[in-house]
Amino acid sequence: MRNFKILYAEDDETLAFLTKDNLEQNNYEVIHCSDGKSALKIFEEEEFDVCIFDIMMPKMDGFELAEAVRKIDVDVPIIFLSAKTLKEDRIKGLRIGADDYLVKPFSIEELLLKIEIFLKRSQKNISPVKTIYEVGKYHFDTKNFILFNDEEKVGLTQREAELLKLFLDHKNSVLKREQILTSLWGTDDYFMGRSLDVFISRLRKILANEEGISIENLHGIGFRFSIG
Repeated sequence: MRNFKILYAEDDETLAFLTKDNLEQNNYEVIHCSDGKSALKIFEEEEFDVCIFDIMMPKMDGFELAEAVRKIDVDVPIIFLSAKTLKEDRIKGLRIGADDYLVKPFSIEELLLKIEIFLKRSQKNISPVKTIYEVGKYHFDTKNFILFNDEEKVGLTQREAELLKLFLDHKNSVLKREQILTSLWGTDDYFMGRSLDVFISRLRKILANEEGISIENLHGIGFRFSIG
């Protein structure tokens, strides 16, 4: 079984060393960053089970970091560790989307207990990943990027397959353009937006003869994948 992975952002090197060491002794894999900006970069590149953030850090503080993380992943548990003791700071942290807020100096035993609780909760919420979908006359194999039936097989690129899966997971609902781009590619810049239009055109062409299936363009908002 793999070790759970923690992203730990803390600019106090002594405290960071002690906390990281304690967490590693309890079989957690810990990636430590000394500022919010580098922590965000690593979060964009890797997957984590828990995030632990200090608040007062250089380049990007913990509040800004948590907000950015929440735009990428709404579920990953976030714990703030901070010397800020004001009730307003605690409330701000929880409003941003943090799951807990521990005031320094904190007990390592309490931190370990919090991590354990959040991990158990996360594991309970994980549902089996669906890999085969029904799309009109086709079966859609998300692992192998193909639409198939008894008569034909249509290959998709990885991007097209990821987009189609996102549409099917949110069928008959409006998906904002920036939501699609951020969910699939972590950015909503202009060039990725142009690529998205190409992928949608291709999916429309593939599904053109499927009755009751359409990808509706909602101008200035996003798209709706309608399926009867």
